Amino acid sequence: MAETTSDVRQRALTDDPGLLRPLPGQAVALLDALDAPPRLAAHLRAVHDVAVQLVAWVETNYSTMEFDSDRVLFGAATHDIGKVLHPAELSGPGSAHEQDGYELLIARGIAPAAARFARTHAAWREPGIGFDDLLVSLSDKIWKGKRVAELEQLVVDRLAVVSGREPWEVFMGLDEELERIAAAADGRLAFQNGYPVA
Repeated sequence: MAETTSDVRQRALTDDPGLLRPLPGQAVALLDALDAPPRLAAHLRAVHDVAVQLVAWVETNYSTMEFDSDRVLFGAATHDIGKVLHPAELSGPGSAHEQDGYELLIARGIAPAAARFARTHAAWREPGIGFDDLLVSLSDKIWKGKRVAELEQLVVDRLAVVSGREPWEVFMGLDEELERIAAAADGRLAFQNGYPVA
């Protein structure tokens, strides 16, 4: 008997390639309720795993930085949820999923403060973007090994202010952590691409 989309999505959510962490239960329930494509589930799991690592690094090295780690992790686990409505954006460019993802989460009863990452993960240059949003944006880049100097500088600047450290010192530490995370990018990409878009 052929596997259903639900079966393949379940594998994307539970297979253990190098100990990718599971998504939060609320995110899994949303993906199931929306009959999300397996590739989206795999992508969200990879980005969430990177977010877990970045959150732990910030908490360990910058304990005075105030941010909502649970919200960051939920945001990483749902940032592309709008791609259930725009599946072509799973394998090609597009930004229609951003606002639509936010509205989809709101319609499903998710608070605006938690739903916002669907809208802000690609809008990190806009005024008023918080540190939580920057961490989700950074996770969505570095999971595949992509370095974005402008985004990383925004993170460095926020951490330097709260810690009183020199920006170059903060950058050196962040750079080392991002290089460590990026080293596993090929494995995460292979994991995501092992699941179908539809």
